[in-house]
Amino acid sequence: MSNILAEIPALSLADQQSDPEGFAQAFGQSFQRFGFAVVRDHGVPQDLIDRAWTMTKAFFDLPEDEKRSYFVEGGGGARGYTPFKTEIAKGASHVDLKEFWHIGRQLAAGHRFEANMSPNIWPERPEGFRETFIELFAAFDTAGDKLLSAIARYLGLDPSWFDPAVKDGNSVLRLLHYPPVAADAPEVRAGAHEDINLITLLLGAEEAGLELLDRDGQWLPLKPPEGAMVVNVGDMLQRLTNHVLPSTTHRVVNPPAERRGNSRYSMPFFLHPAPDFLIQTLPSTITAENPNRYPEPISAHDYLHQRLVEIGLIKK
Repeated sequence: MSNILAEIPALSLADQQSDPEGFAQAFGQSFQRFGFAVVRDHGVPQDLIDRAWTMTKAFFDLPEDEKRSYFVEGGGGARGYTPFKTEIAKGASHVDLKEFWHIGRQLAAGHRFEANMSPNIWPERPEGFRETFIELFAAFDTAGDKLLSAIARYLGLDPSWFDPAVKDGNSVLRLLHYPPVAADAPEVRAGAHEDINLITLLLGAEEAGLELLDRDGQWLPLKPPEGAMVVNVGDMLQRLTNHVLPSTTHRVVNPPAERRGNSRYSMPFFLHPAPDFLIQTLPSTITAENPNRYPEPISAHDYLHQRLVEIGLIKK
C-alpha cells in the first residue's frame, strides 16, 4: 500500500487568497477523489486550539456524575454531554467507545430557528469553557465558509453560493474523548460511518486511528501534518452534488497495543446548513451518465432528523 500522504495532498488554505481558482481545483479534486482533504494554514489560531484542548481534557477529567448532570435525556445529544457508549454507527453491532460534548450556534432570543436549534448548555467547570468555545466555533465557521466557497467555484457556482445556505446554520462543534481501551476490546472507538452534514472540519487527527475506505475497498490511514485540519464531505453535500463529491465511509480504529493506554481527543466541526435549506440536486451535476438520484428535495431539518433516528440519538 502506498503512503497515504502521497495520495491525499496537504493543501494550504492561504493559497486561496492569491489563487482562488487554483486552490478550488486542488481542494475539489481531493474531495471528488477521496471525499477527504487535508488543509494547512486554515486560519484557526494555534493558541486558541491549545486552549480548547486544555478545556476539553479538563472537562472529560471531571467526575462521572458531574458530567452526567449535563446530559439531556431525550435531547438527541444536540447540546451538552453524551455519555460513553451511547452512539452506534448505522448498522453496527457494537456501540462506539467515546463520550462527547456538543456546542451549537448561539442564537439571539426570538430567532426564527429557535424551535429547531436548542440553546447551548455550559458547564460550571472548567472556568473559561464558554468563552473559549464560542470563539472556536466562530473560527471554524470562518474556515468553513472559505472551504465552501472553494467547493462552489469547483462546481461552477458563484463563490458565495453557499453563504445564504449556511447563514445561521445548524452547525455543531463536538468535543470527543475516546478513553483508553483494553487490549482485547471488541469494539472500535468509532464504527464505520459517513457524516450527515455538508462538510466536517476536524482537528486532532494526528493521534493515529482515523481511516477512510477508499474506492478499492482498502482502509487508508489518515495522518495529517501537525496542526493541519482534515476536511471531509458529508451526506448532505453528496446528495446536493448527486454523488459527484462522495461522502466517504470512515472509522476510528483502536490503536496498536502500546498506545491503548492513551486517551484520544478530537474536535470535529459538523458544518450544517440552516434548517430550512432545501437540499435539491444541483442541475450541473445531473448528466446522462449520472442521472438525478434524488428527484425529491428535502429540507436540511427533515434530513437531519431522519438520520439522528437511524444512529440512535433520537428515539422514534
